[in-house]
Amino acid sequence: MSDRAICQGCRNGAELDFAFTMAFQPIVDLKQGRIWGYEALVRGPGGESAASILDRVTPETIYRFDQAARVKAIELAGRLFVDDRTKLSINFMPNAVYEPAACIRASLEAARRCGFAHDRIMFEFTENEKFRDIAHVQRIVTEYRKQGFLTALDDFGAGFAGMNLLANFRPDLIKIDMELLRGIDADRGRQIIVGGIISIARALDVAVIAEGVESKEECETLRELGAHLFQGYHFAKPRLEGLPKVAGIEAQEPRLVLVS
Repeated sequence: MSDRAICQGCRNGAELDFAFTMAFQPIVDLKQGRIWGYEALVRGPGGESAASILDRVTPETIYRFDQAARVKAIELAGRLFVDDRTKLSINFMPNAVYEPAACIRASLEAARRCGFAHDRIMFEFTENEKFRDIAHVQRIVTEYRKQGFLTALDDFGAGFAGMNLLANFRPDLIKIDMELLRGIDADRGRQIIVGGIISIARALDVAVIAEGVESKEECETLRELGAHLFQGYHFAKPRLEGLPKVAGIEAQEPRLVLVS
């Protein structure tokens, strides 16, 4: 990629002085009985936690890290994913996007090299992140949609801004925060709240992923409330640079694709 195609944030930023990779955790569609997609989660080369890597990101390296993380996720997915329907979910930092059209170019090039269709890539931004400029986030979402990517609002319900963000951005999906779902099978209040969120999302034509599901009882209650996309330890833990097996779902063997 030419220097002209790189945004100012990356041109002026410092080089990364640490290595990282990705682990993949499945998102399961119980209605279809298949793996809907995988979320790419930052890890150290030896499986070190995301926090241990993110703690090393500085204001000077945030732009380069955000770009490198997207490319790493797409390249690994290009080697591992077999079913051409399988989605790839990538977390991104809106505050690390200097200019939407320029900052997406590395991702576009990685997707082209790996033969990864844009509508199979979902970018997640979180309700927990304090956005410096809401209008800037709106420009990012608009540009990503223009390029054919999916967008998702992560940790929905974890803070106070969720409904406003949903109203302003209308993402393709929302991921309900795991704290709202914990113990939902035995908590009528949580059932009412989550059922309301699912109903609102359905009315807005926004899909819902229940994340952080840890038990059969939570899963069954959420299915009764109308959820069918799930993620969490009940199904599988993340696997470093690989795809974990999911009980009841046919395993997918990775294909070998050379990424130049």
